[in-house]
Amino acid sequence: MGSPRIRPLEETDLPGAAAALVEVHATDGYPVEGVEQPEAWLWSDDVLASWVAITDGGQVVGHVAVMSPKGEDAASLWTEQSGDSIENVAVLARLFVLKSARERALGEELARTAMAHAQSRGLRLVLDVMTKDVAAIRLYERLGWRKIGETAHHYGDGQQTSALCYVAPER
Repeated sequence: MGSPRIRPLEETDLPGAAAALVEVHATDGYPVEGVEQPEAWLWSDDVLASWVAITDGGQVVGHVAVMSPKGEDAASLWTEQSGDSIENVAVLARLFVLKSARERALGEELARTAMAHAQSRGLRLVLDVMTKDVAAIRLYERLGWRKIGETAHHYGDGQQTSALCYVAPER
């Protein structure tokens, strides 16, 4: 496969990114939403910036986005705890890597790319992660993210699952 590189998501990447999202959902149960219309979920108006991990052959094997905080519990928790303005907050979201591309630190590289982007724009990143996604929790904690609370992640037709809220480290 070679060593995938990280670059900004381009519209021409959407079919590959959507296929990767559907594959990750099939293997990991993540994400719990967005799989019915993956291209629209990855390329929404709430996305401020996004990146893909792409192989030399052009296959999208990973993705991450920085998004506007639209009522996310993590953003509300952070602004309440810190006194920070919501305009200074963004959400790290839609981070996934194909199972076949794991153990190459792509998840970490994608997360660090999003973190550097937010920091360069004076934004503090927050996120929520479902408690079932243990590997993701380990990644965020290894990168210095701090747990700021717990919530229920709502999705689908009235479904919900427990989730943890995190804030990115200050640099």
